[in-house]
Amino acid sequence: MGRIDGKVAVITGAASGMGRATALRFAKEGASVVLTDLNAQGGETAVAECAAAGGRAVFQRTDVTSEPDIKAAVARAVKEFGRLDIMFNNAGVAGAVGPIENVASADFDKTIAVLLRAAFLGMKYSIPEMRKSGGGSIISTASVAGLRGVGYLSAYSAAKAAVVNLTQAVAIEVGHDKIRVNCICPGGVNTPLIHRGRPGAEERSEKSMSRMQPIPRAGKPEDIAAMALFLASDEAEWISGTAMVVDGGINTGNARFRLAGLPDSGFSGPSFEM
Repeated sequence: MGRIDGKVAVITGAASGMGRATALRFAKEGASVVLTDLNAQGGETAVAECAAAGGRAVFQRTDVTSEPDIKAAVARAVKEFGRLDIMFNNAGVAGAVGPIENVASADFDKTIAVLLRAAFLGMKYSIPEMRKSGGGSIISTASVAGLRGVGYLSAYSAAKAAVVNLTQAVAIEVGHDKIRVNCICPGGVNTPLIHRGRPGAEERSEKSMSRMQPIPRAGKPEDIAAMALFLASDEAEWISGTAMVVDGGINTGNARFRLAGLPDSGFSGPSFEM
């Protein structure tokens, strides 16, 4: 029997990186999963991987900045699998990058929409269904940048800090419903959002990230999937309102870095957009 056997999950940003790794881990551990993303090709491939691992999974194309899309993703879970137990608000972008005086207001707003507003919407629409099921687990991807700001990523840092606080606030509201609300703060994880599929970039990112924290390797999507699985499982039934740091030790203070591969200015979008 798996650690989340019989549970139903929605995962945003599930076509690649941490979301994809989590979807596969959830499927292997007995959950039925709705994978959502803008990247339909990657999402369908991930669904096939979940099925090959013996899991039940479907793909729902979703723009996390769209309230109707988030509502529809939750409804799809209930329609396909009869309930909702786990909501993983994971979709993300680097967003507005560069010196703050060069950040376009539109890029700042879009960053907040993808990273913060989407988490709010995921909570808003998953909570009523979890109440019907007698409880559940809401997990959001924050960042160590939300605990200790990173230069040239001001909008990203601010949004992730807000996710941490939103997590705490909503945990207070829904604890009596046996709904747990937590977030994960990854450090330097080598995902397509960073290397973007460019030739040799994944290896260069791995080498660069291995020097960023006390544990001398880059983070892997599977590191985050392992924490998400724990928070989704009954093993974490007395844990709520927390920001779980999974960063190889970088939050000890060694945070003076700029992520390799990001542009000097502008907007860095989804991983499948070059």
